[in-house]
Amino acid sequence: MSTFFIPAVNMMGADCLIEAADTIVGHGFKKALIVTDKVLNQIGMVKQVEELLHARHIETVVYDGTQPNPTIKNVEAGLTLLKDNQCDFVISLGGGSPHDCAKGIALVASNGGDIADYEGVDVSKKPQMPLVAINTTAGTASEMTRFCIITDEVTHIKMAIVDKNTTPIMSVNDPKLMLAMPASLTAATGMDALTHAVEAYVSTAATPVTDAVAIKAMEMIQSNLREVVANGENLEARENMAYAQFMAGMAFNNASLGYVHAMAHQLGGFYDLPHGVCNAVLLPHVQRYNAQVCPERLRDVAKALGADVENMTAEQGAEAAIELIQQLSKDVNIPSGLRELGAKEEDLATLATNALKDACGFTNPKQGTHEEIVEIFTQAM
Repeated sequence: MSTFFIPAVNMMGADCLIEAADTIVGHGFKKALIVTDKVLNQIGMVKQVEELLHARHIETVVYDGTQPNPTIKNVEAGLTLLKDNQCDFVISLGGGSPHDCAKGIALVASNGGDIADYEGVDVSKKPQMPLVAINTTAGTASEMTRFCIITDEVTHIKMAIVDKNTTPIMSVNDPKLMLAMPASLTAATGMDALTHAVEAYVSTAATPVTDAVAIKAMEMIQSNLREVVANGENLEARENMAYAQFMAGMAFNNASLGYVHAMAHQLGGFYDLPHGVCNAVLLPHVQRYNAQVCPERLRDVAKALGADVENMTAEQGAEAAIELIQQLSKDVNIPSGLRELGAKEEDLATLATNALKDACGFTNPKQGTHEEIVEIFTQAM
């Protein structure tokens, strides 16, 4: 049996932000808590959204304290602001971090307690406060998923909250909002999207629906990521990446993920590292491990990434996929190993222990031992 989750309304394309503002009016909302970060506030993007809403008689309050790996304290601070100002809906503006923070706020606003109470799969009882997710990056797909990742600052562990009730009511992908993204962030979020597509495709929970969108996402990332990193003003390439990351999101939102994410979450929580970069570094090493059980699937990945696989065995195809992933990472200037990011050998045993508890790893095609996870981390150093 398969159940599919996706926001009820999803807007794509240049200037769809204006249509989104009109649609919000139709819901009858009066006051928004806008959850974002300081950079987007400073460059005037928050003001742009506020002006659209104010012109439609919707009041706004801004929480711009979201950190790159949003924390329990971020959720608590935003929730206080929401309650003090009696907001009746939430808007997230940004990439994965503001979306995840906003989901945390909206979930606790309607369910009570603390965000840590909802770690795991479908723990909450009630839908979150209505959330409209306006995306400014092309990678995490958090604007349309039921995944919410929050860091516990005390334990340095990223909690994976996978809950149908955190699905936004509306997602907005206007590529004009993505033109301001620097090349390094474009590369990291693009590789995050590729990781979503690959992990969903080899997942034990994959279905014909998730397979179709995962493969299409890979093809579009292969065709557009290098261009958009080199030329960020290319609106067509930006829009193609927005579609690609959205389809990759559809894939993993319904087929889940694997050890790349389970392991990357630990690196992010432990060292406060960028999620997309951690994924990009780990992706080829985890797929080499997975090739022991699903080489045919990885041969399909190689084909989607541009290889001629017709005369290849499954094993040769899997190796081609791994090489193409590494080449793409290199072409968009992703660091080559975890050591470069500051990871330390003495921490790997702890990271592996925590990775094995992460819900994202449960659908990896090959279930690993602690020793094997440490070994994958070591290879990625």
